[in-house]
Amino acid sequence: MKFVIPREALLRPLNLAAGVVERRQTLPILSNVLLVLNGQRLSITGTDLEVELVGHVELETAPESQGEVTVPARKLVDICKSLPDGSQLEFALDDQRLVIRSGRSRFTLSTLPASDFPSVEDSPGSLELQIKQSDLKRLIERTSFAMAQQDVRYYLNGMLWEVKTNHLRAVATDGHRLAMCTLQGEIPAAEPMQVILPRKGVIELSRLLDGSDMVSVVVGSNHFRANTGAFQFTSKLVDGKFPDYERVLPRSTSKVIYGEREALRQAFSRTSILSNEKYRGIRMNLSAGILRILANNPEQEEAEEEVLVDYQGDGLEIGFNVSYLLDVMGVLSDRSVKMSLADANSSVLLEEAEGGDSLYVVMPMRL
Repeated sequence: MKFVIPREALLRPLNLAAGVVERRQTLPILSNVLLVLNGQRLSITGTDLEVELVGHVELETAPESQGEVTVPARKLVDICKSLPDGSQLEFALDDQRLVIRSGRSRFTLSTLPASDFPSVEDSPGSLELQIKQSDLKRLIERTSFAMAQQDVRYYLNGMLWEVKTNHLRAVATDGHRLAMCTLQGEIPAAEPMQVILPRKGVIELSRLLDGSDMVSVVVGSNHFRANTGAFQFTSKLVDGKFPDYERVLPRSTSKVIYGEREALRQAFSRTSILSNEKYRGIRMNLSAGILRILANNPEQEEAEEEVLVDYQGDGLEIGFNVSYLLDVMGVLSDRSVKMSLADANSSVLLEEAEGGDSLYVVMPMRL
């Protein structure tokens, strides 16, 4: 195995493949990336047995010899990053060592046999979609913040993907808030389908989506696969039942508030400074035309903001975790935001004033 490749051509696929690799591994080979040279195509694979990412690079010059080997992922990334822009890297396999030369630099890395490298098992897909990368990335960016992190309800540590005829929907919830984004379009679905992509899979998939080119998505009973041509991403699915999210969406909301999104975001941000660091609670005091936002903490410090809003109705006081509201304000893009709720004990439904493709639900807090 011997070939030459520019640093810039190698860096992005290597970074993405190495991003899947866990730093602390019980199996030494899982700390490595697999390099496979076939013709003029170099494939770089990283896996943690749950998620696998393969990056492909076409070499400019024909390699002297083919082959495959695994090398330590982090060390190879650090070597590539440390070399100057425009460097040419020469790789050569020499007696179970990988020698990398660039200018006056020379590195020798230990290797492990490619035959020992595990692959995420392949299963036939029951659904195939062609979708724009930018659309898929939008679904993730609009909802991923609401995924749980280490919940014992393991099915919440991921994202629900729901496919029905002419719509693809992403839903995430941690039990305290819910985020939902729906893509309408020509989406073939013989029958409705729901799968849960694990948290790490969602994050790694978002990293590789870049631009408006198409991505091919294959959903099977155990796997989710996305292929952009330059990359192939595969993730095992979470085996569990996602909660019925439609039951969480507030139905009879008698109080509707319209406000300027940026003004609300800044007011929430400022009051959060003096909220309780552990619970992050704020009180929202609503009256005709004005929303007062109040926060205090155990040190007896207080913050108060007044924001002009479009609301005509009875007064209301309700508490929320300010971090959850800030997360929603951060992903919405319209100038105005619509908040709908029924009473002081009900969840609030947030969406863009003009409608849009996203809905957010935040449960109230007792303060």
